[in-house]
Amino acid sequence: MATSDRVYDDNECEKRLKEELPHWYLEDGWIRRKYKTASWKSTLMVINTVGHLAEAAFHHPDITASYAWVEVRLKNHAAKGITDKDFELAKKIEEVVHWQPGVEEGSLEGTPDDQRFAYIKYDKAKS
Repeated sequence: MATSDRVYDDNECEKRLKEELPHWYLEDGWIRRKYKTASWKSTLMVINTVGHLAEAAFHHPDITASYAWVEVRLKNHAAKGITDKDFELAKKIEEVVHWQPGVEEGSLEGTPDDQRFAYIKYDKAKS
């Protein structure tokens, strides 16, 4: 088994999630995250983003979706548990889905503050 296939126990998973991915949680042997979106169009964009990242990584999540939310579930099927691959893909998904160019300096302004262009319901910034 490769180093990246080391399976973490529940306590190790909980600790890593708390430290590295605070919006993710462990449930029923999966690390999970629910993204709230503004509409079906936004939901599809999140699904496609997750799909692109997963395919590029060759590590595939389970996804459940509805009109205004997407749930991503990760575990390593071959290793039969949570591995570094799951944490790394979860971090990349967080980075890309929650990217907000409008809060960074630069010429990319992000989506306007107008409901017609709403995309994802971003997590509140930490103080």
